Amino acid sequence: MKKETNVRLYSFGAVQEVTGSKHILEVDGKRILIDCGMFQGRREETYRRNKTLPFKAEEIDVVFLTHAHFDHSGNLPSLVIDGYDKDIYATPATFDLTSLILNDSAYIQKRDTEFIRKIIKKRKRTDLKVYEPIYGIDDVKKTLSKFILIDYNKRIKVFDNVEAEFYDAGHILGSAMVVFFVKIDEFKTLKIGFSGDLGRKNQVILKDPQKLPDLDYFILESTYGNRLHDNLIKTKDELAEVINSTYKKKGKIIIPAFAVERTQEIIYYIHELIETKRIPSLPIYVDSPMAVHATSIFKIHPECFDRETFELFYDKDDSPFDFKDVNYIIDVEKSKKLNSLKGPAIIIAASGMCEHGRIVHHLRNNIEKPENTILVVGFMAQHTLGRKIADREKEVKIFGEKLKVNARVKILNTFSAHADYNEIKEYIKQFNLDKLKKIFLVHGEPDAQKYLEQVLEKNGVKEVKRVFYNEKYKLI
Repeated sequence: MKKETNVRLYSFGAVQEVTGSKHILEVDGKRILIDCGMFQGRREETYRRNKTLPFKAEEIDVVFLTHAHFDHSGNLPSLVIDGYDKDIYATPATFDLTSLILNDSAYIQKRDTEFIRKIIKKRKRTDLKVYEPIYGIDDVKKTLSKFILIDYNKRIKVFDNVEAEFYDAGHILGSAMVVFFVKIDEFKTLKIGFSGDLGRKNQVILKDPQKLPDLDYFILESTYGNRLHDNLIKTKDELAEVINSTYKKKGKIIIPAFAVERTQEIIYYIHELIETKRIPSLPIYVDSPMAVHATSIFKIHPECFDRETFELFYDKDDSPFDFKDVNYIIDVEKSKKLNSLKGPAIIIAASGMCEHGRIVHHLRNNIEKPENTILVVGFMAQHTLGRKIADREKEVKIFGEKLKVNARVKILNTFSAHADYNEIKEYIKQFNLDKLKKIFLVHGEPDAQKYLEQVLEKNGVKEVKRVFYNEKYKLI
């Protein structure tokens, strides 16, 4: 008599929050880890949760990485440090970007530790705590050696009764949804999909999210579950207004942006505004080695581009990312010189949530000046410096120093690469809802998930379940 198949789902991150994705699909005792991201939040909690993984590395049999964003890939080295020595599956573009992001993370952790030590010594600060790097460059190299690269729409065997396939998520370069095909018997196969981060239709550069096969279960992100993105035309108008008004005040526009995808989109739109003379020509500084390298990676992965990008640029041997006003900065000394820069300028720097990297230094030097603008172009997780700025708190703490937020804070929602609730609703309508047993919501704050749950159930989804930390859900 054939043994009954047991399938369970549980998560250790990106549950009731939008950071630190770690989801486990267990099939007959074999454990598949989908993503292993860094948690981002309060400094003490962030360090503790990232330093010690909530499961044993030897319990994981295989890893699937949906995309390279730090909150999905950033803690893979900790898994390897703890003894994981098996395969990590990803698309080729995801591998290239993950290599960049993990190496950058190791460098930033080391540099930030050294900077805090310097502050403590120079200013004799006794209230600052030194956090040692969670991993280093050698740990990253070891992690990258575990990767196996799989193209979109290529079915692979995971275990004897489990196959998997990547589908284009349209979120960032190389981003994927992954579907697991669990064979129950010769007549029945259970199809379980993980959205990773679901992208949007009609975005610049990338293809639209790909249609998945009809599923039995869908583990779905809900970041923008209670929000709608602004109209693109309106956003271009607002971006032009921000640049023009700050230019007149001879101020700087400081843009915290993820080095991957968001930076390239912002440059694309600024380029377009300059070309159409809607904004003046002004110096633009992309102060992020990772963003510079990420742009190079974009150029070697045309398989991810949509037709419009080819028609507008690549078919004409042009690039949306290279024009006379834009300056790409890698050198640390050149980055420091931006602190004394006079006159109007745009500075784009990582990290997107303002927790690490060069953006923190630019905020420290510019946030108290009323002629400047802080332009928020993406989601900021709870308790991050970026969220405090986006919430327009009157005072924030940077490197232990309290600073007044005198600069203008402007938020543009269109640039998010996450689908909003209308876009999610339309995407779900592609499924056979009679076959779809349940949607599990992850990667979203409670209010967003509650709202999206109502939207989906009103539109024909049988059952929607919000996932809780380490709660086990039996699928069969």
